[in-house]
Amino acid sequence: MTKKVYLASPFFDEEQIDRVERVEKALEANKTLGAVFSPRKHQHEEFEMFGPEWRVATYNGDVEAINEADVMVAVIDYVGQEVDPGTAWEFGYAAAKNIPVIVVKEKTGPVNLMMGMPLTAYITEISDLETYDFDNTPRIEFSGEIF
Repeated sequence: MTKKVYLASPFFDEEQIDRVERVEKALEANKTLGAVFSPRKHQHEEFEMFGPEWRVATYNGDVEAINEADVMVAVIDYVGQEVDPGTAWEFGYAAAKNIPVIVVKEKTGPVNLMMGMPLTAYITEISDLETYDFDNTPRIEFSGEIF
């Protein structure tokens, strides 16, 4: 069975774009996955960015994609101790809907309690996404520092 994945990740600067592109490629290589929805690739260019129509289309499209997802992959590399608020919202929404969340965090350091506790798996190497078993979503707990 192939799973549908929603990829939650910031993509506002070169470092974040590089990271999310590497995650997208790793997910594409995983044989247990079918469709991968990456909001970065669904920007509703038919509307003026950040205009009223764009806001509605982006929000509704992302919520629909999360609702259709079997699993979420969330990139939570912080800037200081601040995670991207959009990613945090997507993570919380998925957790509330009992959708497994696979966290990817390349940077070292503590994890916020509200992400460290409900996550299904904690991954620090993007390449591990190529072989992660999304059919069974094995648990990989976060055992580091929580804030």
